[in-house]
Order: sequence, then C-alpha cells, then structure tokens
Amino acid sequence: MKPSSSASYRLILEGSQAFADIEQNGMRVDEDYLDRIIVETGLKIKEMEGVLKSDEVFSVWRKQYGEKADLGSRQQLGEVIFKHLKVDCKSRTKTGRPSTDESSLEDVDFPFVKRWVDLEKLKKARSTFLIGLRKETVNGYVHPFFNLHLVTTYRSSSSDPNLQNQPNRDVRQSKLIRRAFIPRGFDYQLVEIDYSALEFRGCASFWKDAAMVAYASDPSLDIHRDMAAECYNLDVKQVSKEARFYAKNQFVFPILYGSYYVNCAKHLWEHIGRGDIRTVDGVGLYDHLIENGIGDEVSFESHIKVVEDNFNRKFPTWSSQKEVWWEQYLKRGWFPLSTGFVCHGVFSYNNLMNTPVQGPSFHCLLWSLIRLNDWLKKYRMKSRIICQIHDSILADVHDGELQDYVAMARQVMTVDVRKEWSWIITPLAVGVEGSKVNWFEKKALTI
Repeated sequence: MKPSSSASYRLILEGSQAFADIEQNGMRVDEDYLDRIIVETGLKIKEMEGVLKSDEVFSVWRKQYGEKADLGSRQQLGEVIFKHLKVDCKSRTKTGRPSTDESSLEDVDFPFVKRWVDLEKLKKARSTFLIGLRKETVNGYVHPFFNLHLVTTYRSSSSDPNLQNQPNRDVRQSKLIRRAFIPRGFDYQLVEIDYSALEFRGCASFWKDAAMVAYASDPSLDIHRDMAAECYNLDVKQVSKEARFYAKNQFVFPILYGSYYVNCAKHLWEHIGRGDIRTVDGVGLYDHLIENGIGDEVSFESHIKVVEDNFNRKFPTWSSQKEVWWEQYLKRGWFPLSTGFVCHGVFSYNNLMNTPVQGPSFHCLLWSLIRLNDWLKKYRMKSRIICQIHDSILADVHDGELQDYVAMARQVMTVDVRKEWSWIITPLAVGVEGSKVNWFEKKALTI
C-alpha cells in the first residue's frame, strides 16, 4: 500500500504520532490484583491437573504412553480419546485425522475433554495474558506498541502486550484479565467509545448498493441482528447478544468478504453444537432448530444456502459488482482505497473484498483518534487516550471533563469525519461505556 495523496500521507504520519502519545500515556494496572491472581490461577491449574490425572481416562493415557504421557499434548489427547476410547469426532483435518484444535475440541461431548479444554484456557490466560502483562508493567503502567504497517488489510495492530487481543467474548477469561486494568486515579474513569456497525457502513459506502445504504442509514435496522434471525430461524426479538455476535462474525462478514454458505454453515453449526448460544428467552439454539426441522449439519447447510441466496437478492448491486471488482484487479494488478491509498501486489479473492472495506473503515477511526488526541493536548486536558481496540477508542477520562470528552468524541467520530471524507454516504453512530472500577466492569453511559 502506498499513499497516493498528501492527505493519505498525513493520515499515516499523524496517526503514528498520535499512537506515540497513546503509548506514552499508558494504561494503569492493578499490580496487587495481578500478582494475587497469577498465584491463584497457578494453584487452580495444579488442582485441575490433579483431577484430570485421577480420572480413568488418564489411566488409559498412561497405559498407552508410559513415562512419556504428557497431559498437555494435544496429539496424545487425540489418540487416546478418538482412537482408543472411540469418542465421536465431529471435525477432521484435511488428511482425515481427528482435529484437536481448541474449536474442534470444544465440540466434543465428553466430560474429560471439556475439563481438559477449560484447563488449557486457564493456562493460556495465565501465561499469555496475566504473566505477559506483568512482565510489561513498569511502575504500575503498561505501555503497549501500536502499529500501522503490519496488518495486510491496513488496520492497526498492538504488541508488548497486545491490548487489542484481550479476551472479551469469553466472560470468565475477560473477567480474569480485564479486571487488571484500572483508571489512573480516583477522579478518573475508563471510557470506551465504540463505532456501531462501522464495517457494514463502510461496506455500504464502498459498494454504493442502494439497499445496503438504506439499511445502514436506518437506526431501527441491524444487519447482524436480522441475519442472526435468518440464520437461526428466529424472530428478531428472540436474537440474543451472543447469537448476533456469531451471525456477524460467521456469516455477515465472511459472505461480504468472499466466503460462501458451506464454510459459514460449518462454523455456525460448530458454535451451535457447543450449546453456548441461546435465545433471549434462554432456549438453546440447537433445540430451537430441531423443533423447526433443522436437526443436523446437512439440513443446516441447506438452510444457510437459502439465507445466502436471500442475502444476494437483498443487496443486488454488491452481489453483481464484486465480480466486476475482481476482474478489474486481475487486469491491472492494483486497486485504490477510498482514503487515498493504492494497493499493489498479489491479493486473494477474499483479501480483495476485505481490504477496501476494512482499511478505510479503520481509517475513519484513526482520523477521529488523531483529532481527539490533538484536542486533548491543545487544551491541556487531564484526560488521556490510552488504547485503540479495532473499532473503539479507550481513554482515561477525568470526571470534570466527561461531558466535554464524550460530546467532542461524538462530534468528531460521527460528524466531522463525514465532512472530511465525502465517500462516507451513510450516517455513523457510536456507543459509550465507562467504569470507575476496571475495564471489565464497564457499563453503558448516558451522557
């Protein structure tokens, strides 16, 4: 990617400068909590290992591997569970072997495997996130790096530690880890301002599909909620937050970015099979689908094929123009971004559909972050931007500046950025959450 205008060059330059300020500001860490929870999780891991090793399954494990028996080995687990104990395997690798990645093992309906997966999650949370965070904490603060040159779709990335990858969907892990991040003082609170459906709005602006623009412009409509209703055969009022999340990430964006119904059905069904998605009324989606005549993966795949066909009909311009876009790229070997960059090189079909949407959508956030950071510095305010997470900005906001900060953020993120870039042809919206306790306990703020 190369900037093809002075504005795009300034965006990267000023973005790098703003990220340098954020890195210097840092996030405050509750060191006492962190030290205590590292010890407690270490003890819990030993307890869980003891329970597994006393299980009859591990007796079979030892018999097969003797002194080489390793409770942490996925390969050995797979051999014992699927080959020797003949447990049903729902997912296989391309070579036909039972798959033992985390996602596949979560689908295995066998108590020992479920406890083993819980153990591995806790071990990862402790080593990667808790201990990793402790190593990077200096004088009560962590100062992660933020980069603009590493992600192929030209979003940002974070490292040392990666604060964009802190667990959020897994409530147990999220609570364990995000409670370590606290406001920088008693008169501050953590405030996270998140764009609503930013990539779908960016998609509508890029493809200029009239139906998509209308959908993204109507606040009463929610593409992710509505597609969850179609994917799971629900009324929109039955769609839970979890059901919406999986429809968004396993159907809407995969389809928009070049995937197709077979892959979507497989991934959606995997999560349904785990029984961790329910309707607003608390009914498991697996039971709900069975009641509606969709009782296995084959029938579910056929159902998702119909949903995909409806999606193509719903947005006809996007459906027809994506192939034109692909053919244009094949002829010239490059393509432009709405924000003034030109992308050269080899791109897969999926990346070609993804980059022109995800890149400029993130640039909306970056442009806004730069202006908001400059405003805080210009008026020597006490509030500080401390992190950027995909479509959101996290700040330590002083109590006396909360009203002004939220008002300015909304103005910049939903109004000013549209004045700057005329290619944004849909309204933009943000949500605001805050907490005076820790990052995990944030709640919606009404300002």
